[in-house]
Order: sequence, then structure tokens, then C-alpha cells
Amino acid sequence: MTQPVSPPRYDSGKVPATAPPPAWRTLVARADVRTLSLLGVLAVLIVIGGVTKPDEFLDTRNLQLVLTQASVIGVVTVGMTFVITSGGIDLSVGAIVALASVWATTVATQEYGFAGILFTAVAVGVGCGLVNGLLVAYGGMVPFIATLAMLASARGLALQITDGRTQIATVDSVLSLGERDAYVLGVPPLVLVFAVVTVIGWLVLNRTTFGRRTVAVGGNAEAARLAGIDVRRQRLYLYLLSGLCCGIAAFLLIILAGSGQNTNGNLYELDAIAAAIIGGTLLSGGRGTITGSVLGVLIFTTITDIFALNNLQSDVQQIAKGAIIVAAVLVQRRTASTT
Repeated sequence: MTQPVSPPRYDSGKVPATAPPPAWRTLVARADVRTLSLLGVLAVLIVIGGVTKPDEFLDTRNLQLVLTQASVIGVVTVGMTFVITSGGIDLSVGAIVALASVWATTVATQEYGFAGILFTAVAVGVGCGLVNGLLVAYGGMVPFIATLAMLASARGLALQITDGRTQIATVDSVLSLGERDAYVLGVPPLVLVFAVVTVIGWLVLNRTTFGRRTVAVGGNAEAARLAGIDVRRQRLYLYLLSGLCCGIAAFLLIILAGSGQNTNGNLYELDAIAAAIIGGTLLSGGRGTITGSVLGVLIFTTITDIFALNNLQSDVQQIAKGAIIVAAVLVQRRTASTT
């Protein structure tokens, strides 16, 4: 007796439904290895500081001081991250901070009070950024040369304004922001400003068309142009953004130091570039991370604090920073070669 033949089964092409992966696996898969590594380095530094100087380092006032010092250079680094992501560089940020701080603390400016100092600092920063942007975007100058020229010019103008003397801030409404009475739930106002700038910077870089255009210009400027992006205008906006961050940082520095000096912002450009690089921003452009840059700032600031508390020489501190920068660049090159 012939057995009945079952009809052939045809593959519908559908993949059988599978259970979704656990939530913790999703989080781990999405986690940035570099960010986790930076968090690990920062945790190690905190442990070192806590072991070597437990009473001083873990003191609330010292931690507040570390965050406050990180706030000024941190705001500058946010702007620098955008510029480097686009494939540019800005060597003038420290000099712009100095110029904005001394211009905002002149006697004539301080007569206008809080608003006058804030407006002047921001206006000077944006004005210098405008000059940088015009030279790079529309003047065809190499960013290194254009911003190097601004560095020299801004430093010279700051020295001319101050005549080598320190200009003391006398506006109480500005100076009071640096006092403990102005802290919000134990957090200094400068840290809150830094946090706001960081959040806005992250949103702009990762969630807006402006951020996507910045990455595109840094990845391949010619391809970005063919895709309809106005590369020159985008670069102009980026240097304006960097100048704006410098102006905000200058105002924070006035609050922190209570004065304006032509030496303010010394080597800020190197610290900002270094923080952005170890944070994962490619020096060649095309990739940037605000979170990594902020962690880089915190790492360098923590190193400085640990060395100061342990009375170690500053030359050893610079060597340690240099070693970290070299290690970060080597890791970037290895990562790029394997992807």
C-alpha cells in the first residue's frame, strides 16, 4: 500500500522569532569601550588620590575645587572638539581667553556691571572666532597658520591693554558667584555652567544637522560639498562656536580669579587639544565625542590636583600628561587600522 505523500514545504523566508536579548547585554553592546576606559582611568586616579592624601583629596572642598578648575578649560575643550571634528585646529583659544578677560575687566567695562563684563567677554570671543573663521573658510588660510597669527595678535593686544598689570574685578555681583554662598546644593555655579555647555554641545554634535555636517566636513570635505553642504560657511560657524566658548570661559575665569591678566589661558590650547584627543576625537577629523573630551579634562585636572597635594614637581606632571597623550594617539591609530 502506497504511503500518502505530504505536500512539500516551502520556505517563506521569514526568520523565526527569537526572544529579545537581556537589557544588560544591550547596554554593554552600546557602551563605548573608549569611554569606559577613560572612566576606568579616572577611577584609578581617584583611588590613587584617596590613598596618598585621603584627608585632603577626598575633602568636599578639594573636589569642588577640582570641578571648578575643570570648568574653565572644559568649556574651551567643548568648542575645540567641534573644530577638530571638522578637521581644523584652533591654537588661539588660550590667547582669546586672555584677551576677553582683560577687555572685560577694564575700568570702562566694569562701569556697566555684570551685564557689561559678560557681554564684553562673549563679544570679544565671538569677534576673534569670526576673524579666525573668515581667514580659514573664505581666506583659504591653513587653520594652523591662521589661528597661530590670532594667538600672537590676541596675546599682544592683551598685553597692550593691561600694560603688564593685573586688572582687579570690582563688580560684587560677579565676584559673589565664586563664593560658597552661591553654591547650588553644594555645586559651584561655574560647574553648573560647564554642565550646561557640555549637554548643549553633546546634543548639537549628536542630535542636530549641524553636528552631522560637522562630522561630514571633517570626514571628507569634498564629498560634503558634493552632498550640498556649504563647507566654508560650516567652518565659519565652527570657529564662531569656538570663540563663543572662549568668551564664556573668560567670564568664568574672571569669577574664579577675580581679575583679568594677559597671562590668563596660558597653554589652554594644548590642554584642550590633548583632552579632546585622549577622549577619542580624531585629530584628522571625522569623529568627535563631547563625553570623551569632558572625561579627558577631568583626568588632566585630577592629575594636576594629585601632584599638587603630594608636592610633586610640575615637570613630572608634564611628563605624565605627555605619556598619556602618546598612549591615546597610539590607541587611536591601532583602532583605526583594525576597522
